[in-house]
Amino acid sequence: MPTVVSITRSRKEVPAPLKRLPKLTAPLLRLNGLCPYYTMFPLSFPFDALAASEAGEWVFDPFCGRGTTILAARLRGLPSVGVDSNPVAGAIAASKLAMVRASEIRALARTILEDANPGPVPATPHGEFWEKCYAPKTLREICRIRNFLLVQCSTRVEVALRGVMLGILHGPRNKSKPTYLSNQMPRTYSTKPGPAVRYWRKKKLEPVEIDVLDAIDRRARFSFKQVPPSMLGKIITCDSRTFDFARLAPRYSWVITSPPYYGMRTYFPDHWLRNWFVGGPNDVDYSAEHQLSHHSEAEFVTDLATVWKKTAEVCLAGAKLICRFGALPSCEKDPRDLFERSLAEAKCGWRITTIKDAGTSQHGRRQCDQFGTGKNNPVEEIDVYAVLE
Repeated sequence: MPTVVSITRSRKEVPAPLKRLPKLTAPLLRLNGLCPYYTMFPLSFPFDALAASEAGEWVFDPFCGRGTTILAARLRGLPSVGVDSNPVAGAIAASKLAMVRASEIRALARTILEDANPGPVPATPHGEFWEKCYAPKTLREICRIRNFLLVQCSTRVEVALRGVMLGILHGPRNKSKPTYLSNQMPRTYSTKPGPAVRYWRKKKLEPVEIDVLDAIDRRARFSFKQVPPSMLGKIITCDSRTFDFARLAPRYSWVITSPPYYGMRTYFPDHWLRNWFVGGPNDVDYSAEHQLSHHSEAEFVTDLATVWKKTAEVCLAGAKLICRFGALPSCEKDPRDLFERSLAEAKCGWRITTIKDAGTSQHGRRQCDQFGTGKNNPVEEIDVYAVLE
């Protein structure tokens, strides 16, 4: 069953659309960095693309990832809908719609942590991983919050708390006050249990007990210090190839997205720890049935064509499709050829008006770069502009 998170604004609130993007370090944009996630494109990409939008036009992203397009639409004062098959992505994206104060997030976390029954903590498999990743009290408190949010996570405060927890769940250890809850780990992806344990043993690293409530409070006060006016929006965790977009009601004027690049299969295993927090198994899940098929080039193109066709069916005539696309260098595929074939196979009225070179992964945080392939013969990525006739 798809998971739907819906955020609505107060009728008394009149959003003031942002005309120009401030510096990325500005408090207003801190929500964009609430939690890292692979495959993000720069916030400026969808924000600039929406410069010609008009009030009331709906924005759609069928591969929304961590919700960069959703946040850009909110900054522009536009309603939006995002879809992604990865529950981690959906949870992060949903937090980009929340209108909440840091004090509310702290109050909810305190209430949860005061519960005398923390619920189950992870055991086998990989029991040693959990023992070395988190101090016992820290893990119990993480599980208290996880177990609560697995039962109910629909209010703006619950959604925001989940986003904060995903952002601090693992990361590097600081010499100063701890920012992350785990033993030494990357913040962008979850190290697999075996390699993580071997690393901690080699470096003789033991987990430090963290004040979870304090860590939540500090991250919430930073990320939610200033947020854009709230806007209508929905995030649906489901497979874009099969979900009925017509159930969402809006008709879209803008589609701004970046599908999984050809050859990328590791979204779930590389975020396995965050996936556990949002309800997944306490082990690495290597399945990929909910992603675009990579069994063959033809299947990938067909899957992408399916999404373009379904998207066209819920768009207004004249809607704009703007897409950043690429492929892993190891696949030796031309992104332009793959994209043009997928649109031709869709046979649904999307007409390409422009294809621009978008540089390579070496020019910023791109999908290839995030998967460690951007420094070895990176593939030129493209920005595709199309209109629905």
